Amino acid sequence: MSIFNQMLARYEIEKQSELTSATYEVMQEITLAGLYRGGFFNKAAFYGGTCMRIFHGLKRFSEDMDFSLIASDIDFRLEDYFPSIINEFNAVGKDVVISKKEKKSFGRIESAFLKDNTAIYDLKFQTKKSVKIKIEVDIDPAIKFDTEQKLLLLPYSFMTRCFVLSDLYAGKMHAIVFRKWKQRVKGRDWYDFEWFVRNGVKINFNHLQERIRQSEGIEMSREEFIHQLKERLATTDIKIVKEDVERFIKSTKELEIWSNDYFLQLADMMKFK
Repeated sequence: MSIFNQMLARYEIEKQSELTSATYEVMQEITLAGLYRGGFFNKAAFYGGTCMRIFHGLKRFSEDMDFSLIASDIDFRLEDYFPSIINEFNAVGKDVVISKKEKKSFGRIESAFLKDNTAIYDLKFQTKKSVKIKIEVDIDPAIKFDTEQKLLLLPYSFMTRCFVLSDLYAGKMHAIVFRKWKQRVKGRDWYDFEWFVRNGVKINFNHLQERIRQSEGIEMSREEFIHQLKERLATTDIKIVKEDVERFIKSTKELEIWSNDYFLQLADMMKFK
């Protein structure tokens, strides 16, 4: 069995959508392996929903890969690591194409929450149809976050530098309150919020404050943030929230309890560092 198929064999696949999601995740792990081999994690760390899925057992699939430099470097080029990623895919018998996206090619919705100093790349992999992973690298990150080394065993044993959970939490809460998508809602952020509360994770409010300061240009106390969070949780159409996340999870039954009041009660259960 090839390494690629060995990695796919870890998943219980009952329908085509689950095969697609599993293929995404295997591709993501091979990408991480290539980045590690190229020395990327000496300068950068992994964060976001895909990081939570791969390293913390979040029970939803995730398509995009989000990275942050450890320190600001406006001259950083992910292109320098393309050969390492491509070689890693070649080693498991697969060909990929990586390209950088120009800001002018973004749609209004897609670009609404992107910082000016975020570099975007597409990694394309051809199966029966083209599978595309979007890779974002924040080259001018908000500060006051910590990282840790997390182990993966396939396609070989390697370490990935990741944000710690309290800072992953801060990033998610920043997205829920300040993502400027108007009528479109990223319910996956809400799903992750529920996961953090259920698992008793404490949010690093210092890092959240830095994110708010950088994106909004304002200072915000914990009380002010909770007020804005609750306003967003109370007024958002929960039907739209559910619709966004449904295709990323195995069973929609876990969403049956979701309501605006449910999330307001979750907000009251938040813990802070």
